[in-house]
Amino acid sequence: MNRKGREGSPGVERLCRQVLDAAFTVHTEIGPGMLESTYEQCLAFELTSQGLEVQTQVPLPVIYRGHRLDAGYRIDMLVGGELIVELKAVEKLMPIHQAQLLAYLRLSGKPLGLLINFNTMHLKDGIKRMVNNYDAPS
Repeated sequence: MNRKGREGSPGVERLCRQVLDAAFTVHTEIGPGMLESTYEQCLAFELTSQGLEVQTQVPLPVIYRGHRLDAGYRIDMLVGGELIVELKAVEKLMPIHQAQLLAYLRLSGKPLGLLINFNTMHLKDGIKRMVNNYDAPS
């Protein structure tokens, strides 16, 4: 499915930059070592303070054989209705964390996601950007 008409626009890229800027602000302010829920609340505060729409712990159903099932999946953060942000506070990001975000992107049909691990000395080392059938603007 080609999504270039909608996601190829700069909108989701702008959201991505805003989330990353806010994440750096949060990490600079409180550093590593906190609970994931703390980072989620602080990041949501930063983003809503900028006037962005932020939903946290968004239920994500699985469609199985035409049936909508609540399998217990929750997106940590959905920004602007388009960008999935999965937050971690772990020693290091593992392949399973990336697989989780890719599954959320696929299930939701969203184009772009960020996986952010706040438990790093340098936040840039804890960021993974992942795409789902997405054509970034040139």
